[in-house]
Amino acid sequence: MAAAFPDCIEQSLLLADPSWQPHLRLGLGAITAIQPDYLNLLATGDYLPTDNRLFAAFALPISSVRFILLGEGPYPRPDSATGVCFMDGAVKSLWQPGVGLTKPVNRATSLRNFIKMLLVADDALHCDNTTASALRSVADMACTPESGYIQTGADLQANLILQGFLLLNASLVFRPGVAPVQDAKSWRPFLRTILQALADQCKSRKQDRLKLILWGKIAGEIGQLPEAAQFISLVSEHPYNLSFIENKLMQGLFKPLQLLHK
Repeated sequence: MAAAFPDCIEQSLLLADPSWQPHLRLGLGAITAIQPDYLNLLATGDYLPTDNRLFAAFALPISSVRFILLGEGPYPRPDSATGVCFMDGAVKSLWQPGVGLTKPVNRATSLRNFIKMLLVADDALHCDNTTASALRSVADMACTPESGYIQTGADLQANLILQGFLLLNASLVFRPGVAPVQDAKSWRPFLRTILQALADQCKSRKQDRLKLILWGKIAGEIGQLPEAAQFISLVSEHPYNLSFIENKLMQGLFKPLQLLHK
């Protein structure tokens, strides 16, 4: 019989695809084996994401995963934290004609720099000029019916999922007063379980190795785990760094995927 976890955790599990259920439970059990009180502490305290979105990233069936994108942790704002790596729930429209990127995009620093990197990879921007004036021209073009550009944050997330991205964070929660690196350490047994499940899935289906994309120092530490050796690892600075926009490795990875296009 499957172990019972705190009610809020059980409710969150219901939103994950059935193919993930045994692996998620095994991963949660791995956390509990090392920190017996951790999940109970979450259940009795405040954490993000809210609304049972803790395992929102696992709506993508395990057999559909081609890329594992690993960030640090949820945005520290209730409207922004969605349970999906770096996708800000407060972002609706991406473009504002005559301005550039919308104010919510600019507030979500990681998402803003990710979009700029995609535009550079798409040859819509030059890496030496990603200023507001350059983005103004892009936004004016993107908002025209014939541009073929996506219009919303939801469109971008949908394109990532269609390409097989499992959008995870090293820590699945953000808690006020708790350092992200501390929660990331608590979730590490869970992530090890998830990575092994994905590796086993590839072997059983005789698929090519998945790509493990690690953004930032906290995520980079996951790349040192034994389970990570079974993937093709691509490591970069976190997108909240401006240098991410010019990262040739990330540009090369994302250019053929055309994520900003319908």
